[in-house]
Amino acid sequence: MSSSASNEVSTEQRILDATVAVLAREGVAGVSMRAVAREADVAVGLANYYFDTKTDLISAALRRIGDKDMDLVTPPGAGSPSDQLRHCLRQAVDSTFLAPSYLSLRLQLWSLAGVDDGFAEINRAAQQQYLLGLADLIQNARPEFGRAEAERRAADVLIEQNGVWLTAILIADDEAVDRALQRCEDLAFG
Repeated sequence: MSSSASNEVSTEQRILDATVAVLAREGVAGVSMRAVAREADVAVGLANYYFDTKTDLISAALRRIGDKDMDLVTPPGAGSPSDQLRHCLRQAVDSTFLAPSYLSLRLQLWSLAGVDDGFAEINRAAQQQYLLGLADLIQNARPEFGRAEAERRAADVLIEQNGVWLTAILIADDEAVDRALQRCEDLAFG
């Protein structure tokens, strides 16, 4: 890759990082090309070069967050399938993930799905991808379940995780998070 191409990727990533930061801090109403450019420390024209509209900018940020969420269901290379599943379930309740700034961002994303069909579709696709990744982990750890059962259990785990994420933004209770993690493991492993 040429130096110019790597600079373009770097600038685009800075703009997306800035979009995520502004979204988390100020919500969708706070996202503008000018606010994002200021956050990214780039000229407004450069933000417009990469993204034609605010909708394009937010859509790209949503896709990037969905891709990042897949890290939660990407196991480390080593360990048994059961250990890999446990590792991934723990990542979803890790203190880094449960940070108020990230949970605030998650709430913004969920609210966006309710106001725009395009954003809703991006969120649905990301959730479906996450569910399939979680189902893969469950099926690898418990092959006797079969695919349909692994997918059902993945959906149940996600419901529990969503509850933890929503509650954690309001109430910091490590014991409740530990109990929720145990419920996720019980749902996943049977």
